[in-house]
Amino acid sequence: MRPDEREVLIRYRLEQAYSALRQAEILAREAEWSGVVNRAYYAMFYASLALLLTRGLGASKHSGVLALVNREFVRPGLFPREMSRVLRDAFNQRQKVDYSELCPTDRETAQQMLSHARQFVEVVERAVPGLLG
Repeated sequence: MRPDEREVLIRYRLEQAYSALRQAEILAREAEWSGVVNRAYYAMFYASLALLLTRGLGASKHSGVLALVNREFVRPGLFPREMSRVLRDAFNQRQKVDYSELCPTDRETAQQMLSHARQFVEVVERAVPGLLG
C-alpha cells in the first residue's frame, strides 16, 4: 500500500471510530446500555485498526488486533498498559453483551466504557501523526 493510500485508510478508520462514539452517545441518551457497550468497543477497535496501519499491520480477527496493539505499542512502552487493559475489557464486555444470554448491562458499566472509548480514540488520534513521520 502506498503511503498516501495508507494515510487515507487511517483517516477513514478514525472517522469510523468517531462515528461509533457518536452512535454510543445517542444510545446512551436513550438508555440502550447494550448498544452503548457495542459501539464504544467498536470505536476502540476502529482506532486500533488506524494505529496498526501506521505500522502496515492488520488482522482478520478482533483478538489478533488486540494482540498486535499490545505487542507493537503497549509492550514497547509507546502507550500505557491501561490502554491495553481497557481495550481487552471492552472486547470482553462486548462479547458478553452481544453473545451471552440473559446478560444485561447496567448504566454505570456502559458509561464507563464510553468514557474509556473517548479517551482511547483521542490518544490514538493524537499519536498517529507522530507514528507516520
